[in-house]
Amino acid sequence: MATGQKASPRPRPDDVDRALLDALQAGLALSETPFAEVGQRLEISEDEVISRTARLREGGIVRQISPIFDTRTLGYRSSLVAAKYPSDRLFDAAAIVSGHPGVSHNYRRTHDFNLWFTVAVSPDSELGLERTVEVLSEATSAESMRLLPTLDLYKIAVQLDMRGGDERDKKEKPARDPEDRRSDPPPPPSEADRQLIRVLQGDLPLIPQPFAPLAQAAGTDVTSILDALSRFQELGFMRRFAAILNHRRAGFGANGMAVWRAPEEQLDEIGPRMAAFRHVSHCYRRPTYPDWPYSVFTMVHARDQQQCEETIAAIAAETGLTDPADRAILYSTYEFKKIRLEYFTPDYESWERAAAAGDPLPRWARSGSE
Repeated sequence: MATGQKASPRPRPDDVDRALLDALQAGLALSETPFAEVGQRLEISEDEVISRTARLREGGIVRQISPIFDTRTLGYRSSLVAAKYPSDRLFDAAAIVSGHPGVSHNYRRTHDFNLWFTVAVSPDSELGLERTVEVLSEATSAESMRLLPTLDLYKIAVQLDMRGGDERDKKEKPARDPEDRRSDPPPPPSEADRQLIRVLQGDLPLIPQPFAPLAQAAGTDVTSILDALSRFQELGFMRRFAAILNHRRAGFGANGMAVWRAPEEQLDEIGPRMAAFRHVSHCYRRPTYPDWPYSVFTMVHARDQQQCEETIAAIAAETGLTDPADRAILYSTYEFKKIRLEYFTPDYESWERAAAAGDPLPRWARSGSE
């Protein structure tokens, strides 16, 4: 695997590391000493939790430990987008797309639609989501660019199973987004909430009392920070406070997006059955177009391509969508950008001012991996 930036040598996780990674992904307790609580669960010391986590972060397996905010509940609009470029223009186009501050994921994939990215626009956006995508399409001279918002969410569970063994088709109860179950949407974040989110969204320091520096930066005390995080979780602003892993460096080398052409009248029954497979981290229904006939998306993270395709074959057998014409598998082959979104920053307004003025759009410094 070629990389645009040098990383520390990848550590070889042992059994304790794998248990720790599962615990960090599941979420930290909102307490003054969250690493001590992780240690109690794993029967290791707080110092060992911190030292092991530091080693895993230095080795590139742990990307970041921070709040996982809910983009929609914070008032942002977002969507998956697929675009098509000639191969000789793909990298230049990807750099322009990645220059938008709301683009958190941007990949090359194995399909005529060869650039796939997620984009979010702020609650204060004047352009809006649709016009932002039009601007990106025009600026990059895309042959085709398709907005693929979520129409129905069957599962979101961005947690790599580090101790799951080699069971390729184990099924589980689908995990739906908590916001989908909320009868009344919460009030939008206040200006005080926005200011606090700006402070909290950075990487958590690996020290015994990691929330203390955040409290100091926010001009308050740790109890107030923890109370605010609990409130954010209750309102749905935050899903959990957790680690996000680099799936490749964690040993999940195959990132296959299986897309399915399914009968419209069967989607409510097929979607949850697809979502029940353990290796499926995301399962959505999205719109179709004349040049894009696939309505159901299943993201499969597996240790290798064979394991990925065995899971997809099992999904096909489970749902009866066994005709090869009814599906396609798109593998990510280059990571142009993958970051945790930063919310309520001035970067969104700056990007829109540049777009409105016809100025060159910012470009992302490429540091991806194949």
